[in-house]
Amino acid sequence: MSCTSIHMRVVSLSLLLCLCISIFPTHVNGFTKSSQIQRHVVANDSFSSKSTTSSSSLLVLTSTTNSAAELMDGSAINGLSTSSSPLFALSTQPSISKLSATIGKIGMMAFIISMCISLPIALFPPYLLHRLKLITKVQQQQRALTHGQFCARWLLRLIPFCNVQCNSSPELETNPQPCVWVCNHTSALDIFILLANDKKLRGKNRRPIKIVYWKGLEDNPITKLLFTQCGFIPVQMAANAAGEENSYDMKSFKTLIKMSKQAFKEGCDIGILPEGQLNPHPTEKLLPSFPGAFTLAKMSRRPVRFMALHGTHRLWHARDDIGMTVTGRDVALRVYEGEGRKFKSADEFLATFEAVVGKFATTGKDLHDDELNQWLDGSKWEKDQIKTSPTEEDEN
Repeated sequence: MSCTSIHMRVVSLSLLLCLCISIFPTHVNGFTKSSQIQRHVVANDSFSSKSTTSSSSLLVLTSTTNSAAELMDGSAINGLSTSSSPLFALSTQPSISKLSATIGKIGMMAFIISMCISLPIALFPPYLLHRLKLITKVQQQQRALTHGQFCARWLLRLIPFCNVQCNSSPELETNPQPCVWVCNHTSALDIFILLANDKKLRGKNRRPIKIVYWKGLEDNPITKLLFTQCGFIPVQMAANAAGEENSYDMKSFKTLIKMSKQAFKEGCDIGILPEGQLNPHPTEKLLPSFPGAFTLAKMSRRPVRFMALHGTHRLWHARDDIGMTVTGRDVALRVYEGEGRKFKSADEFLATFEAVVGKFATTGKDLHDDELNQWLDGSKWEKDQIKTSPTEEDEN
């Protein structure tokens, strides 16, 4: 019997155990207290110097060409509220019954508890094989990522506390090229929702991915186990609340760059949340974003690809006064087709990110097709630059 089949059987048994336990959900205050960093998980690169990052950023890698601090910082995505046709039947002000909200909250708690139980079991086989020197460290990390995605995917099927709709074209991802992925960040659930739907979003031939996250998340043993076993990339910063400015440890930047370069050599994509923290006002606009993803992409000569999500804040909000008060159960995910683009400047990347991802992040809708395509191919940015650039007559 192959190692892979043994792994899958162990993972399947763990999921069956979790399903039995999830039938009797218990309160998860202990979990939420131990993962206060997750309440503010909004790891998106922030491009502007106004970095606002939460104490629980999951994907934080940002950079500017001038300073290391800006290189690692991440902030929020700006949502543009221009009119457009909805891709999904999602309301910006959802209204669900009290019963549906209660069922959603119980299901979410059951999902979290089940992940806490299943992940250690699922991640143990790759860890053991590596300790016995039967597989390499790289193989162990990639198998851990696959097992983590398997747990999240099947637990979400067994405990459907939310309705996830993916707008992507995985059938077109036949030969994905190395790239840097960026996405907005609104909830502590984002990482698990994305992992569970990664195959639908990036296709079955997707490349392994390593996510940049705030090292403070390792205070929670479950997130520490998942992130470290998968080889995700940590960055040090002081604990803060959603919307507060990030304060990074400059000494950790060299380690982050070193690990990112190593990930590229191993054939991995890099995932970054430019906002750098959870967005406490996800339906209004993105937080100021930083150009770390652009810097990494330029350094590695890779294109940047966009991903967006909307609706997870209705399940678990970044604001403490809302928290796990369920106000909606519809979640929309979006991957923009193509091979991405190699941006010429950080400003161009930031403007495109805020226009494209920001629109979907705040409304659950895309820009009009013409405008969207113009942003994605760079023609919209060039037109805007021509309009704003001074003419010879103005200079005279």
